[in-house]
Parts: sequence; structure tokens; C-alpha cells
Amino acid sequence: MDHITRALPPLSRLRPFEAAARHESFTLAASELGLTQTAVTKQIAALERDLGVALFERRNRAVFLTDEGSRFGRIVSTALADIATEAAQLRGVALPGGLVLHCQLCEAFYWLMPRLSRFHERHPDIEVRVVSALAPLTEAREHFDVAIQTTGRPSGSARLAFTASDQVFPVCAPGLVEGVRQPIPLDSLSRFPLLSHRVVPQDWIDWPEWFNALGRRMPQEVRLVHFDSFPLVLQAAVAGQGIALGWRRTVDGMLAEGNLIRACDETIHRPTEISVFRGARRGNHAETQALLRWLELEFERSD
Repeated sequence: MDHITRALPPLSRLRPFEAAARHESFTLAASELGLTQTAVTKQIAALERDLGVALFERRNRAVFLTDEGSRFGRIVSTALADIATEAAQLRGVALPGGLVLHCQLCEAFYWLMPRLSRFHERHPDIEVRVVSALAPLTEAREHFDVAIQTTGRPSGSARLAFTASDQVFPVCAPGLVEGVRQPIPLDSLSRFPLLSHRVVPQDWIDWPEWFNALGRRMPQEVRLVHFDSFPLVLQAAVAGQGIALGWRRTVDGMLAEGNLIRACDETIHRPTEISVFRGARRGNHAETQALLRWLELEFERSD
């Protein structure tokens, strides 16, 4: 055991590192732990010196996990979560049962919830608590077992389980284009307001990126109407306020019900658009694996 003890880094540095890796932010880690950002920075720098590797890349007042940092973060997160669970049980504290499934709001509302009953039919003994969010995983307020979000959004030290494809194309309310030639030619989209969700950083596709993916430049005369969340963009589209970009898995139900229609033929295919992650909340338990397998089957089923 002595050689294991000697190999361990000082444990006081692991909590600041784990929080910083999970949030991919020294500031959020400091806030969670009740420390100053300077204290977190010093602890992580000392840990990096001890290990002899860079765990974070520092760029423009932001930090990003290196490959080594991401791998070490997953290991430390799992270990601390297991210790916390066992300590709670020894204290006689009843922990909430079931699994926590963290999911982006639109995917939770439009894709996940209509399907979740099939999981309960297959696994009636497993409770699933869905936590929806607009913010990326690095800003999650509680630990999760499984998470779903758009690929490319910050995910911290969460372990990628698998990815799924999606398609992105313009959608609108039928009444908006009544009497207009359909499908609308790409060059004629600028006749209508284009509903936009611009965020900083731009970690999913908006109109400029969509046009670029088609090898076209967005028309200069286009009128963009900005919203601060994608669910609002979709609701504005249903209300006939303009044309929105729709992710097929999210808008399929609204297309089937006739609340939205495809505005034009052009679409871009995104083979790894959705990422599904395994969290550290409960470790590699059979329940988590069952949920991951079911999600993978559902994504394949809706391809």
C-alpha cells in the first residue's frame, strides 16, 4: 500500500481540480467550493507540477481540458462520487434513487418525453428523473448519470458514450408561405424574417453557418430576428413570425401534426450532431448502462 500512497497526489488538490474539470471553468469551480478563483488556480497549478502534465490549456481568460486533463477528470469524478455515495450510506443517509438524465430543453420536450414511456415499459424497476436545461453540461447544477446535448457544446470531464446524427433544415408555419411557390428557392428565403438563436460562443448552427455548410453566403439583405433561446425560436416559427432552422429529431412531431412545414428542399446532414454522455454520479452501474443502450436504440430507431 505504501507505493499507492506515494503515487497519490495531495487529496486537497483533487476537489478543486474535479470541480474545475466538470465545469471547465476555474470561476465556477471556485463558486461551487466557496473558494477564491486564485486559490483554485494555485491548487490546480500545484497538481499539474506534481503530475508533470498540463491538465488545462489557458486561452483568452478561458480554460479548456487537455486530453490528459479530461481523462484524469473522469477518473477523479467517478472516485469522488463513489466515496460520497458510500460515505452517505455509512451515515445512514437515504440517497435519492433512480437515474438523473440531463437533457437540453428542446430535445427533452420534443424528442425524449414522447418516447420515455417505452423505457419504463422495458425497465419498470428503473426510475428516471429528467432534468432539462438551456445551459451546457459545464453549468449543470447537479450531478447526472446520463446527459444529452448538441455536440460541440462544452461538456467538461463528462465521458462521451456515443453520438447520433441529425439533419438541419428551414421550417415555418404553413400560413406564412400560403400562396408562395413551394418549396421556397434558397435565394428567396431572404423575403421572410429568419428567426435566429445567436449565442456566445456559437456552439450550434445558426443561419450563417447553415448557408456556409451549403457552400453559399447568407444574403446581405436578410432580416434576422434574434431570440435568446431555441425553444422561443420554434414557438415563434409556429406562430408564423418567420422561418427557423429545425433539427429533424426535434421538429418531426410538429411536422407530422402540421404545425410546421419544411420551407425549402435544402438540408445539411450532421453525422455526429448529438452527443450522449455518461456522468460520474453513480459509476458504471447496470441501470446506467440500460438507459444508455435504450437511448442508442431510440436514436437508431428515429434515424
